[in-house]
Amino acid sequence: MSGPTPGEVVLVGGGPGDPDLITVGGLRALREADVVLYDHLAPLACLEETKPGALLVDVAKIPRGRQTSQAEINALLVRHAAAGAMVVRLKGGDPFVLGRGSEEWLACAEAGVPVRVIPGVTSAVAGPELAGIPLTHRGLSQGFAVVSGHVGPGDPASTVNWDALAAGGGTIVVLMGVKQLPAICAGLVERGLDPSTPAAVVAQAASPRQRVIRGTVSDLPSLAASAGVEPPALTVIGAVVGLDLR
Repeated sequence: MSGPTPGEVVLVGGGPGDPDLITVGGLRALREADVVLYDHLAPLACLEETKPGALLVDVAKIPRGRQTSQAEINALLVRHAAAGAMVVRLKGGDPFVLGRGSEEWLACAEAGVPVRVIPGVTSAVAGPELAGIPLTHRGLSQGFAVVSGHVGPGDPASTVNWDALAAGGGTIVVLMGVKQLPAICAGLVERGLDPSTPAAVVAQAASPRQRVIRGTVSDLPSLAASAGVEPPALTVIGAVVGLDLR
């Protein structure tokens, strides 16, 4: 006998955690889901929109805390969908922007499970906006680069051209860079970025606990440490930080 007809996996970007920032399509998928895999950065209030009987599975990867491996997440997506369920993977931010949504996509495709993406509002852009920081502004910055801060300049694991970032003249947005913030800021200055360049950390963006620490690329690490900043937080470096449009 053949097995059940595979269901579907939908990778839903939930924005930076505010339930008002999930897309209409993302919310529709959430309401139709039989199984929802979510993490601590997703808009958790949206889970109240799920239908009665839906299975909700916490697969958070908490810094210095409980960890769900990517392999486990992939296996859960495939297993539930292969059994015929409509499965939503609800993430904070966007699945394809410094997330591992592409790995989840590949795992489903390799297992023959239908999969699609509903893009979300990426934290890299929404976080600065909610803090009153535009990423581009005529005469100040004509572009921005978003990089992962899980390793800094000089680390053998880094594949980012930090020299180009320091000399690029645009805005730099660093995600997942709380621990590496001193190395990142020092590395940019060492590579030629003006130490007086405005910089800010946006912590807990889109939550009631959101706060902004402002300084320069040279003193921001010490300011963030004194403020007790912990993940999730993002850093914006560039002239646009000096505008403060709040």
